[in-house]
Amino acid sequence: MPSRSARALVAPHTALVALFTAGYLAPYLLPTLVGRLSAGLGLGPSQAGLVGSILLLGSASAGFTLAARVDRVGPRRAARLGLTAMAVGYGTAAATHELPLVVLGAVVGGFGSGTSTAVAAAGIAGRPDPHRASALGLLSVSAAAGALYLTLPRLGGGHTLPFAAIAATAVAVWPATKALAPATGPGPRAGQEPPVTGPLPHRRAGAVLAGAILLWSMAQNALWGVSGRIGLTQAGLSEVALGAVFAVALGAGLAGVVVAGALGSRLGRAVPIGAGTALIAGCVLLSSAAATPTTFATGEIAWNALYPVVLSYLLGLAASLDPRGRWAVLVGSASSLGVACGPVTGSVLSEAAGYPGMGVTLCALLLLIAVPMTAVARHVSGRPLVPGSVRRRGGAPAALLAATTTPTPALVPQLGAPEQDIAPIHLDAPARQAARSAYDLARPSDRA
Repeated sequence: MPSRSARALVAPHTALVALFTAGYLAPYLLPTLVGRLSAGLGLGPSQAGLVGSILLLGSASAGFTLAARVDRVGPRRAARLGLTAMAVGYGTAAATHELPLVVLGAVVGGFGSGTSTAVAAAGIAGRPDPHRASALGLLSVSAAAGALYLTLPRLGGGHTLPFAAIAATAVAVWPATKALAPATGPGPRAGQEPPVTGPLPHRRAGAVLAGAILLWSMAQNALWGVSGRIGLTQAGLSEVALGAVFAVALGAGLAGVVVAGALGSRLGRAVPIGAGTALIAGCVLLSSAAATPTTFATGEIAWNALYPVVLSYLLGLAASLDPRGRWAVLVGSASSLGVACGPVTGSVLSEAAGYPGMGVTLCALLLLIAVPMTAVARHVSGRPLVPGSVRRRGGAPAALLAATTTPTPALVPQLGAPEQDIAPIHLDAPARQAARSAYDLARPSDRA
């Protein structure tokens, strides 16, 4: 039986993974949400995509609002507020067929999802290995979404079930918030270290990463938002078969996340991010042009196997930029904003150029933004952790160690510390003569 201290170390990590799962579940269920809103409420493709975008805009706004405030509010309080908003908002959307109430519930629920994600991102950034923690969160949400994709088509149609499932997940995660730290107030409590303060580090790299991941997520979810319609109308799948394809695709994502977690930082971040995004671009092209069930399934499964792998490295990269978690929250919110723009972008592009034309556009965009993301990964991974320290490939674990470990002041002088005064030693004439003679004997080669 594990000791009480071991359980105390595991519980916060489990709570962060649970919050990550609850916050990311709505974006993972986006295809079925958009498709069921369109069928159940009689909305057109663009209108249903707009409702999905409104939901995700609420999620992004929560992240930008809480980027530097999670510590001040307290992780436990912020997480409970987010889960309450999810339960109330998504529960309201599930219980009504009135479009204004559905939209209002989606906005409130989306804000709750973003709040839960912000708390999880800030907490994961402070873990010893943020990449592995992000991979575990993606593993959990992929498993939950895959189970729902297999179950929901057999329980009936309409938008009620997916919204109710997300609300129920929020209620189920609530007990885990007991493991999170409460608000500490204006100062640290006894026995606690003061919070990390100071300006936002790596501003240029973080801004480039946030802008790139916004476009990256938008391109991914432009296709993800219309994948259901591609499978039903262009590839000729039934709804049950389409749900099975999505479930298998998310299962492939589970395998990809496991591999990413096992690899960790062995390959660095530049190779998985750059090469992975290029492969995703090819999968997007294949899925959007699929005219048969086999082609569609191949593209979707390969794409979903790669997507969470690259996302886990991007989230780990963002977490390594700031151990306080501010860049992790901001980059995650930028990703949510891109996700929010995805359904509308996919609907507009597919109506204007058809699904194959949409795929060509998104493929080109992904290849273009792979360049700056790879450059940021190479730049940050190659930075010394502290001036004069040894460089470490991967960056995140050692960066957090350097930010949180206190060196031994008696043995290691601090960089920038004031120099000690030199005390003069006064010698009489015989002592000076003896010292000079000893110096001359020690350096015979210097004599004239």
